[in-house]
Amino acid sequence: MPQHELPKVRGLLLVTYAAIVGVTVARAETNPESPPAVTPYRPSVSTPAQLSSPGWLEGEFGLLHARNGGAERDSVPFALKYAFTPDWGIRLGGEAWVRDTQSSDGPGYAIGDTALIIKRRFAMGARGTWGALRNAAVGVEGGVIEPTGRDGVGKTAYAINSIFSADLGMWHSDSNVFVTRLTSDDPSLGHWQWGWASSLSRAMSERISVGGELSGTRQSGAADTAQWLVAGSYLLSSGSVVDVGVARSLGHSGITTQVFCGITIMLAHLRP
Repeated sequence: MPQHELPKVRGLLLVTYAAIVGVTVARAETNPESPPAVTPYRPSVSTPAQLSSPGWLEGEFGLLHARNGGAERDSVPFALKYAFTPDWGIRLGGEAWVRDTQSSDGPGYAIGDTALIIKRRFAMGARGTWGALRNAAVGVEGGVIEPTGRDGVGKTAYAINSIFSADLGMWHSDSNVFVTRLTSDDPSLGHWQWGWASSLSRAMSERISVGGELSGTRQSGAADTAQWLVAGSYLLSSGSVVDVGVARSLGHSGITTQVFCGITIMLAHLRP
């Protein structure tokens, strides 16, 4: 696609996003039977131990623009979540569209890698085990990442994520430690990539919430990465939340700045 058409593409994505939000608001106003509250995983790197409402298909859709010097990357991340019970669920996620000016195949458009994740939650009681912590829970995620993108994992990869979530006063915390088994054709790179993420969030009002996060990765033969993220969200209805935020890397490697927005929405009730 010619360079002069990029603003048109971005404009189309923004219009599509605005249309989704508009339809969501209209449906909430005309449907007296509101769906249960959503459980947003985006836009942070970390995920909570909590699953979405059992029996409901929940979707997350976003827009992300990243810049590192003269290099740019635009993408449309998505996730579809379904919980069978409060403790078991699955998630399908990836990037529905990617534009990368530094792709190994040259500037162009493609889709990203796709991940299928199975999740198990272990609730620890209303007050948890540590007194001041409330609603404490741990979670374990395991899944496979398929190389459907041009510049992603390259070959099928496998990931495991451990989660701890709890409330402390008005704050909610999610901490993740995860590892991904990669297969690279570069002998200088290790096959294991370790990562961590820790976030804090709180409600400022009935509809507005804010949060921040630190995260990073480590892999033998590659430079360590780290970033901070700040975001805010707005409750449109019981079944939909929009978010906006920014992330910036710490150090001199990787993507420098990311700006994003997105929506988490209940899509359908798949069982009575």
